Amino acid sequence: MRILVLGGDGYLGWPTALHLSQCGHDVAVADNFVRRQYDFELGMDSLVPIESLQTRVSTWQDLTGKTIKVYVGDLTEADFTYEMIRDFGPEAVVHFAEQRAAPYSMIDRKHAVYTQVNNVVGTLNLLYAIAEIDPEIHLVKLGTMGEYGTPNIDIEEGWLEVEHNGRTDRMLYPKRPGSFYHLSKVHDSHNMEFACRIWGLRATDLNQGVVYGQQTAETVLDDRLATRFDYDAVFGTVLNRFVVQAVLGHPLTVYGTGGQTRGIIDIRDTVRCIQLACENPAERGEFRVFNQMTESLSVADIAATVAKSYPGEVTVHNLDNPRVEKEEHYYKVVHSGLVELGLEPHLLSDTLITSLFDVAKRYSDRVDLNAMQPRVNWRGALDGVTR
Repeated sequence: MRILVLGGDGYLGWPTALHLSQCGHDVAVADNFVRRQYDFELGMDSLVPIESLQTRVSTWQDLTGKTIKVYVGDLTEADFTYEMIRDFGPEAVVHFAEQRAAPYSMIDRKHAVYTQVNNVVGTLNLLYAIAEIDPEIHLVKLGTMGEYGTPNIDIEEGWLEVEHNGRTDRMLYPKRPGSFYHLSKVHDSHNMEFACRIWGLRATDLNQGVVYGQQTAETVLDDRLATRFDYDAVFGTVLNRFVVQAVLGHPLTVYGTGGQTRGIIDIRDTVRCIQLACENPAERGEFRVFNQMTESLSVADIAATVAKSYPGEVTVHNLDNPRVEKEEHYYKVVHSGLVELGLEPHLLSDTLITSLFDVAKRYSDRVDLNAMQPRVNWRGALDGVTR
C-alpha cells in the first residue's frame, strides 16, 4: 500500500513512517519542520537529540534497504498539497501535520489564531485535494480525546444514539474541548464528517489519548532513528515530566489535586493503531471514529505509578493548576474498535520499567529544569509570555 505520512518529522509521524515501511508499505513523509522552530521560539529542546529528517531517511535506507520519499512544504499552501498528492498517488494519507500542544495554543491571541488557522486550513486543503484528485484515498487523521472534554456520561466512539421527544437519531458525540488546540481538532472532525457525507470521501478519525514512550521496534535500531522526548511544560506530557523529575531526584509536580483523568496510550500502540486503520480502511462515504487509547488514569495515579516503578525515593509536590479544568470528574470511555481490529495493548508500568527511566538517565545532562515550570496560564491568556 502507498501511504503518505504528513508531519513525518514529528514525535509520532517519524516512528509511524518507520513502522509502516517495516511492514512492507511504500511510504513517503511530508513536513515543514515547524515543530523544530517551536523549540527555538520557546528556548526548549527534546531530551533525546534528534537528527535531521534527511539523516533519518538515509540511515533507514542504509539499515533496511527501504526508501522513504520526502516532501518539504506546508499544508496551508494549497498548491503544495495538491502537487504532493498527485505526485505520490497515495492509497492512504496519515495526517499528523498540526500544531499539537494545548498550552502553546493558550499562550496568547497570536498563538491561538495560528493554531486554528494552521490546523483547520491545512486539513481543509487536504480534504479538497483528496476530493478533487482521488476520492478513493483513505484519510487517517489524528484527533484527540480532548475533543470530548470530560462529560458526565460515557464517551462513545465518535457517535451518539439520541432519543428526544419520542424520536431517535445518530449524531456526532457532543464536544466540549478545553483549549484552542483541542477546539481546532473539533473543527477538523466536523469538516471531515461533512466531506464524507457530502463528497463521499472515506476517513478515520483517531481520537487519541496522551501518548507516552519514546522507543519503538524501529527507532531502537540506531540512535540516528530516535524520535523526540518532550518533557517541558508546553509540549511535554505529564508522564515524561514525572519520569525526568524522578530520575533527577526532584518532586513530581502534580497540577491541582491530580484528580484529572485522561486516556493514555503507549507509542508502540500508536504506530500499530495507524497500521490497523490504514490496512482496514473506512468505506466510501464513511466517517469512522476510533478512541485511540488503552488505559484511563488520573494524574495522581500516573504519579503513583512512576513512584512505585522507580527504584528510588520519589516525592510528590502539588502545584496550583494553571489550566481551567475540573479537578475531579467522571470519565468512562468506549475504546473497542481498534482492539477488535487486532490491537494488543501495552501497559504503562511495563513501558516505564523497560524504556522511559533508562532514556531519561542516559540524557539527564540535557535536562533544563526551567523548562518544566508551568509558563502558560489558561486564566491569563491575554497576558501570555509571547505577543
